[in-house]
Amino acid sequence: MNLIIYHYFSLAAFTAVLLIIALSNWRTLRRLGSYPDPTHWPRVSVLIPARNEEANIGPCVRSFLAQEYPDLEVIVLNDHSTDRTGAILTELQAADMRLRVLSGRELPQGWLGKHWACHQLSQAATGDLLFFTDADTRHEPRSVWSGVAAQQAEDADLVTAMPREEVVTWAEKLAVPLVMQFGTFAFLPLALSYRLKAPTLSTAIGQYMLFRKAAYEAIGGYAAVRQAAVDDLTLARLTVAGGHRWRMADATGEVRCRMYQGPHQVFEGFGKNLFAGFEYRILPCMIAWLWLAIVFIQPWLTILAAVVGAEIALPLLTLSALQVMLALTLFGLFYRRFELPLYLIFCYPLTVLMGAALAFRSIFLTLRGRSTWKGRTLLRPKVRLW
Repeated sequence: MNLIIYHYFSLAAFTAVLLIIALSNWRTLRRLGSYPDPTHWPRVSVLIPARNEEANIGPCVRSFLAQEYPDLEVIVLNDHSTDRTGAILTELQAADMRLRVLSGRELPQGWLGKHWACHQLSQAATGDLLFFTDADTRHEPRSVWSGVAAQQAEDADLVTAMPREEVVTWAEKLAVPLVMQFGTFAFLPLALSYRLKAPTLSTAIGQYMLFRKAAYEAIGGYAAVRQAAVDDLTLARLTVAGGHRWRMADATGEVRCRMYQGPHQVFEGFGKNLFAGFEYRILPCMIAWLWLAIVFIQPWLTILAAVVGAEIALPLLTLSALQVMLALTLFGLFYRRFELPLYLIFCYPLTVLMGAALAFRSIFLTLRGRSTWKGRTLLRPKVRLW
């Protein structure tokens, strides 16, 4: 019994630590629009890769052409789209000369498609700052202004920011916030990361990455991560490893993004990303997700067992209730901070269960060489047991 009590205590203690990290990050994570105005206006190159983005590319590009920032160029690379992406870009370019449209060159061997597109974009850029973003983002008129303000105030070589994730279907509601934001908010103590300057304690969000061009080139840019499925995370780690400075911001008031359109894209997108986030190490990925499932699901099962009449020792029931309260508080803080539907707080066991299922599916697809994205089969990576 003592061992079982210790186990339940560890679940509550682990959740309490996550809550402390989240509270610390609530204070450390500044909102993108909270910085003083820039003192000067370096040229910014907005770089957008686009492959079959006819539903997104128009609103995205128009949101950048409406920016208040005084020295801006917008470059979009049409990556062999087979829909109306190219036609829409031609119309937009004719209406505003600040927009440059590139036609993607053939994908070389050893490169992932988006990475090759971003590499071509960076080569064409003339700005002192390189702003990588995705075609499914929408930016408020001061998005670039606020990013430059943050970059100057923090003297950062990389400013990355978490947008407001728009989630519509249940697959999106359960999976996208957990994978894209919760991991950073609850597991990565930003204040400690900034002090320690350890690559493994850094991250980035590909939907908003503002690089100082000199730093981007010094770390090798996209050429250095040409086969990395999680390019943003790898670029952040290279930035810190190279002795450069990075900062994370909260862009919920400046940027919104519907990352995936429905369950199919959720499963396809995270099928390529989740295992890659563990550098294709099987046991760490499996152990981490199994532990999270135990932490956030077992206490509920214990309480439910007691409700239906099972005899549960009072210490176990008390610790389970404590863990559930801590978890509800943790997820409540998270959903409140990133302006997500608050009723999802009570769905967190399903959220974690779906995250674990997606992670195991990602391992399976990678081992079978069946990970795909936008019609391209991804290269089979080197997989390690540990």
